[in-house]
This record gives sequence, structure tokens and C-alpha cells, in this order.
Amino acid sequence: MLGITISWILRIVAALIMIQSLFFKFTGAEESIYIFSTIGMEPWGRIGTGVMELIAAILLLMPRTTWMGALLGLGAMSGAIFFHLTKLGIEVMNDGGQLFIYALITAACCAILLLMNREKIQATLRQLSRN
Repeated sequence: MLGITISWILRIVAALIMIQSLFFKFTGAEESIYIFSTIGMEPWGRIGTGVMELIAAILLLMPRTTWMGALLGLGAMSGAIFFHLTKLGIEVMNDGGQLFIYALITAACCAILLLMNREKIQATLRQLSRN
């Protein structure tokens, strides 16, 4: 029971963080345009990342696809963390490092969810290798 509760908390936290950022990405908020211009991926990277995070959030919230959402979310957050550490810096437009912290929290939630769902992942991989 505790594992189910922890899983839901991790899923909701990761999904909410990704979902709340969609407004800024899809409306072309100044901060989002700055970020993706700085890394040379504006506008296609901003919109593509938004779509990827939306899909990841939806997959996270469905029990059968949680691990897929966690994998996609971890991939997206790994990219965000990479660009914070290489081109953007920890603090972006005087945000106090908030976006970087959100990326770390989401990545941690997704990584833990992948560990919690490793049996489902292994079963899926075994099934795919038989076909």
C-alpha cells in the first residue's frame, strides 16, 4: 500500500511540474523563448519539448504506461539539466534556479518510478524479444 501511495505522489509531482510548464512553452512566453533561443532550438525545440512533456505527463498518470512516461520524462529532464549545466546556467533570467530545481525534482521522480516499475519494463522487453 505504501508503495502505491509513493508511486502516485511521484507520478503526480512529475506530471504537474511538466504540465505547468506547458503554458509557457505553448504561448511563447519570454522566458521560454529566451531559453530555447539560447540553446539554438527556438521555436521547434520549445514546441517539441512541450509536446514530449505533455505525452510524458499523460503516460505517467496511467498505471499501465507509467514506466513509459517516466522514461520519456527522464529523457526530457536530462536534456534540460544538460543545457542548464552547459549553456543556460543554473539561474535563468533571475529565476533563482527554480527551473533547474524543477528539472532535478522531475528527473528524480521519473528515475525512482523507473526503478519501481523495473519488473514491468523487463516483462515488456521479454515480450518484445519473443516477437
